[in-house]
Amino acid sequence: MASKVLVVDDSAFMRNLLKQLLEGEHEVVGEAENGVEAVELYRELDPDVVTMDVVMPIRNGIEATSEIKSQDPGASVIMCTSVGQEEKMREAVEAGADGYITKPFQKPNVLQAIADVIQAEA
Repeated sequence: MASKVLVVDDSAFMRNLLKQLLEGEHEVVGEAENGVEAVELYRELDPDVVTMDVVMPIRNGIEATSEIKSQDPGASVIMCTSVGQEEKMREAVEAGADGYITKPFQKPNVLQAIADVIQAEA
């Protein structure tokens, strides 16, 4: 069953890459390029899963995750991080992230991360 995914990354290139990886498997219902947009779109679109970049302008992914989780404790958020950002990943998990994927993204890892979070909800 396809999940509704909200893709959040300040890089249009990364958002497009994720959309291509998800195509045919999941439905990308929206895109945001910062944490403020992410929180607003989460409210509007009620996606099953959010892929959230950690480092973004205006409001970062950790703050946005924390805000989304405070509004909807059942939200599923997968953090997207660059290799070597372990400290940020710990903060993300404390903020309520349900999983993470590292850049450069690889399709099997992305689909597995989403499958893991969806199964955990079921």
